[in-house]
Amino acid sequence: MHNIRNVTGRVIYVGGNDRRCQIFEGKYPVSSGMAYNSYLIKGEVNILVDTADASIAGLFLENVQAALNGDSLNYVVVQHMEPDHSATLMSILSKYPEAKVITSPKSVPMIKQFFGNDISGRLVPAVEGEPFEAPGVTLDFINAPMVHWPEVIMTYFREEKVFFSADAFGSFGALEGRIVMDPSVYDTYVDEARRYYTNIVGKYGAQVQMALKKASAFDIEWIAPLHGYIWKDGKELILDSYGKWSTFTPEVKGVCIIAGSVYGNTLQAAEILAAEVCAAGGDAVVIDTSVKHWSYAVACAYKYSAFAIVAATNDGGIFAPAEHAVRALAAHGVKGRKAAYIDNGTWAAVAGKQITDIISGMKDVSVSENSFSIKSSLTADDLPKIRALAAEMISDP
Repeated sequence: MHNIRNVTGRVIYVGGNDRRCQIFEGKYPVSSGMAYNSYLIKGEVNILVDTADASIAGLFLENVQAALNGDSLNYVVVQHMEPDHSATLMSILSKYPEAKVITSPKSVPMIKQFFGNDISGRLVPAVEGEPFEAPGVTLDFINAPMVHWPEVIMTYFREEKVFFSADAFGSFGALEGRIVMDPSVYDTYVDEARRYYTNIVGKYGAQVQMALKKASAFDIEWIAPLHGYIWKDGKELILDSYGKWSTFTPEVKGVCIIAGSVYGNTLQAAEILAAEVCAAGGDAVVIDTSVKHWSYAVACAYKYSAFAIVAATNDGGIFAPAEHAVRALAAHGVKGRKAAYIDNGTWAAVAGKQITDIISGMKDVSVSENSFSIKSSLTADDLPKIRALAAEMISDP
């Protein structure tokens, strides 16, 4: 049975949820599944905006057929060639052989790479600054390279003021009944939206800023992303968040404490550091990397003004779960933060040096000179060091 919903009078949601997806893109835990969004513009010509992941192929094809209600499909806009949005493209093109493909020229070789198909005979190039016009439809395109693949375009449907934003403004998680965001629950939604942004787009902040600047030229009433809820009322909330995230502006004055502990002594040092940060007037959160995926550490480091790695030395290096998190911070472009470490080693505390080596490659991030080592467990002599470190981490620049 199909499940379609009207977004506007002429835009129909034809995507769906995969609630059994527990690992997105082979690495990100998503406890509530994923939504794969696709949209059909109805009218004298019918235009499908992106396809869907293979996991919901049956539902997606049934939804498209139901939304068309016997009409022809004239065009498919391909904004992004990542398989979670393009895996069903050939199924659509086979089922609707008259449909042409509107996409960036950069997508054409990717289509052949993924499917072995040459679509040049069905191609309508999507060119920034050159509107696509058909009876009752005007589409404007903007190039959004590296948000988050190089071929990405975003599409504005003038007549309904809908901005199809590709992967931007999305989130992890399935949709819970509604398809349009309720701004009253944004405070509970934003954590997964932040984790999605920081891990999926992350370091491409400059490119996001450019895309935001281009999009500001449009009179946007609706933002329709490829994951997560559609935005109408309250869309300034996600726009404000993207403004912060893409400029690496901290949202909270405090410390994200990323802990890696074998037997619990190192974790206790992290807990005490968190308590001292709060006692000094800041905010703190502890991410135990043994039970929390590193993607939570990345999102946390974007949120807070400082981060501290509290990790054991293990096998001559950083305790592996914490090392994964530290390397993820560097790989995802965290910058402009205060940083520190507390490392633990019963006979040789070498994790701190290795943490420093990784952090040294990050932009506008340096390791505090108040960072220190402990031996086996924290002692009373270490408490003044923790207090000094906590005060420094939340002090003004």
